[in-house]
Amino acid sequence: MDELKNFLLGDYRETMDYIKKVERYGLTKFPPLIISCAITGGMHGKESNPNLPEEPEEQAQQSYDAYNAGASMIHIHARDPINAWATSSTPEAFKKVNALVRAKCPDVIINNTCVGGRRFDEEKNVMLPNLLYSLEAEPEVGSVDITCYSMIRNMKDRKEPLKSPREAFKWNYNYMCTQNDAVRTTKLMQEKGIKPEFEVFGINDLKYVDTMMKENSISAPYWFQMLFGGSGIYPCAEVMMTVTKLLPAESLFSVIGVGACQSAMIALAIALGHHVRVGLEDNLFYGPHDLAKSNAQFVERVVRIAKELGRPIATPAQAREMMGLGAPRSYTY
Repeated sequence: MDELKNFLLGDYRETMDYIKKVERYGLTKFPPLIISCAITGGMHGKESNPNLPEEPEEQAQQSYDAYNAGASMIHIHARDPINAWATSSTPEAFKKVNALVRAKCPDVIINNTCVGGRRFDEEKNVMLPNLLYSLEAEPEVGSVDITCYSMIRNMKDRKEPLKSPREAFKWNYNYMCTQNDAVRTTKLMQEKGIKPEFEVFGINDLKYVDTMMKENSISAPYWFQMLFGGSGIYPCAEVMMTVTKLLPAESLFSVIGVGACQSAMIALAIALGHHVRVGLEDNLFYGPHDLAKSNAQFVERVVRIAKELGRPIATPAQAREMMGLGAPRSYTY
């Protein structure tokens, strides 16, 4: 699979390079499409969509279904056993889900949320400890949210018989990842053999990554992921094309479309030779007023679009080769 090493961003992002490839081959000679599936997320639960998996066994089954549909990477938020609507802050919860997913999906890439930054509690006027949820669970890839943002999210009420019922409330969510946070987090990840997933929300966030690379000597290929819509950047072609010019040439670039813009953003990413993430973390609805039935449903749509456009789908083995990952990590805790 040596040819996969030539599928870095610098090989096709320049306009004339892209034209030469697409005019002669369509999308058939572009990088095999790495599909990541974010199965759960950490800001909503079954109160928002009853098909969202919260329990570890549910997460493992939906991971398996997404894997069979074409996903080569699974992004995991283990849930708190007491407050099932919230992400767990214990490595034990992540270890359990990782082990269950690996048992069902022997070669899928296991990706855990790591976050890396800190939340600010406005009411108490205090900065909370670093959010390093999953480092001790040693995922193969860990997402680091390299940004600063503030949002107020309307959280729906959770009614019985759902686990952890609660009233509706407004969640004032303030998040900050300083350059020191980012450097410290990625250094810890390197020590544990975890590949950083640089999750960026705006063009200016790329400056943080540049600092990390200089401080930590992070090795290529780099795995970048950008949020379009929601708390991310404006979902439009101009932004996506600008970002590709600013990333290091030795990068792979994955696109998240949040909410209604998702299909348009993933179709654009596929056509430009990039990679995509879908799943119930990023979108509760499959279409207008149509709650998604499963994570696999989103993956199946990506596969259909890619096949219609002539873009090959990456197997887990191909995705590992392209991302510079080794053999599947075992999880027998």
